[in-house]
Amino acid sequence: MNLINKIEKKEIEKQLAGKPAPKIAVGDTVKVYVKIKDGEKTRTQLFEGLVIALSGSGSAASFTVRKESYGIGVERKFPLYSPAIDRVEKVRAGQIRRAKLYFLRKLTGKKSRVREKLTTKSAE
Repeated sequence: MNLINKIEKKEIEKQLAGKPAPKIAVGDTVKVYVKIKDGEKTRTQLFEGLVIALSGSGSAASFTVRKESYGIGVERKFPLYSPAIDRVEKVRAGQIRRAKLYFLRKLTGKKSRVREKLTTKSAE
């Protein structure tokens, strides 16, 4: 491992600060809780949508979330290891065979749905 990778790994661990790393994939429906600063106060704002792209690696990794708000598609790109992100919750896992879901930009309503990935629970 070279020096740059070691420094990036240390910075990622510092950003996570004991929180688990978000385990998300393309096609997942997620809730992203973002810290917003309003003057002196900070509040948490929810952005819920479908992950349509993952890009970058290491500390520069980011993901794009798309949602429909009042019939208009809204996309937002988040850095994966950012102090502005409070937490990322996975609502449901999607079954997808593409790396990027940019084709969903042209689709609306029921046509833009992604099938849910069915997982089996192992017998313990």
